[in-house]
Amino acid sequence: MPSPYRAVFASPGTLGFSAAGFVGRMPLSMMGIGIMTMISELTGRYGLAGTLTATLALSAAVLGPQVSRLVDRHGQRRVLRPATLLALAAVTGLLVCAESGAPDWTLFAFAAAAGCVPSVGAMTRARWAAIYQGRPRELHTAYSVESVVDEVCFIFGPIVSIGLSTMWFPAAGPVLACAFLLVGVWWLTAQRATEPVPHPADRHSGGSALRSPGLQVLVVAFVATGAIFGAVDVVTVAFAEELGSKSSASWVLAVYALGSCLAGAVFGLLHLKGEPSRRWVVGVCAMAVSMIPLQLAGSLPFLAVALFLAGLAIAPTMVTTMALVEAHVPRSKLTEGMSWTGTGLAVGIALGSSGAGWFVDAHGAAAAYAVPGLSGAFAVVVAFLGYRRLRRPVPTQEVQRERNSGRSEGRTEHVA
Repeated sequence: MPSPYRAVFASPGTLGFSAAGFVGRMPLSMMGIGIMTMISELTGRYGLAGTLTATLALSAAVLGPQVSRLVDRHGQRRVLRPATLLALAAVTGLLVCAESGAPDWTLFAFAAAAGCVPSVGAMTRARWAAIYQGRPRELHTAYSVESVVDEVCFIFGPIVSIGLSTMWFPAAGPVLACAFLLVGVWWLTAQRATEPVPHPADRHSGGSALRSPGLQVLVVAFVATGAIFGAVDVVTVAFAEELGSKSSASWVLAVYALGSCLAGAVFGLLHLKGEPSRRWVVGVCAMAVSMIPLQLAGSLPFLAVALFLAGLAIAPTMVTTMALVEAHVPRSKLTEGMSWTGTGLAVGIALGSSGAGWFVDAHGAAAAYAVPGLSGAFAVVVAFLGYRRLRRPVPTQEVQRERNSGRSEGRTEHVA
């Protein structure tokens, strides 16, 4: 393992919670596609399958930050375990109703309730932030580790979920995703030594982390970024089907994730100087430009190469985003702030998937790559318009109180 990665894992407990986070994050890439595959296998209704998946994503976008907000106030163990049990109960209800042919409204009711699933990635990143507070180099490498873990999940998760649901039984993919979530969350929350200290709410709490102007820019940009991801997934499947090789779509998309995974691993070795906000704008522009070759795709090999190159811009941008969230959100709301970026992605994925599906039906798969292209252009516009907000974080009253408190404690210790 290269020395920067060995160094960040030298701190006690880091390897344990990172491994638990990997297990608990597998459902992120397995659940939605698993439910879609299950419904299409049981009913043959792709419209219902897609709408259910979008319902689940939007529910997670609404409920996920609220769960994280409770975590910031009460701690990971006290909140994550009950939230996980509720999410698993809802998914179980969805699976049972689907297998028994229950009315469609029951499926949507359980899909909406399943949105309380915890954002395990935000939980592990919050632990890294607590351990390496005030040490940007180590935190940069740690966030790169998390980005690589995300991409590894997205490389293997869909392949496993689709494979199990098509070759074993329809609900096999979602069932395994539930098992991963249960094991990962219990393993993570059992590690109390690295759990961030909760910050109970008080009259000075200042409301949601989303009140930060900088975080607002990041979330809106991530809506556009999510639209890129959602559109690329849908259009790639349709493109492969038009070429008579639909099964190849999963491997082509895995190459997309592989490019991001490799870029994240290399990015973590670098100690870049300068403003993170500037690097973030460059990353967003790189993602947008990488959509141009997709407009020229005429074969699956060309598409795979183009997507691999496009993937190289993803992880560095994500890593820089987490650093900006930490700079613009009070530490007492850090988990919530990180979850809001996930919310932006989830909303964008739902919008991109539905928009791309409509475009495929109307104009064909090759032309539909215009959807991620336009989404990338919108992300660039947001990045440039919001750059000034990101360049110099303005401390909130809570941050200022935390700093004043720290200075007061320092003076007290000095006097003592």
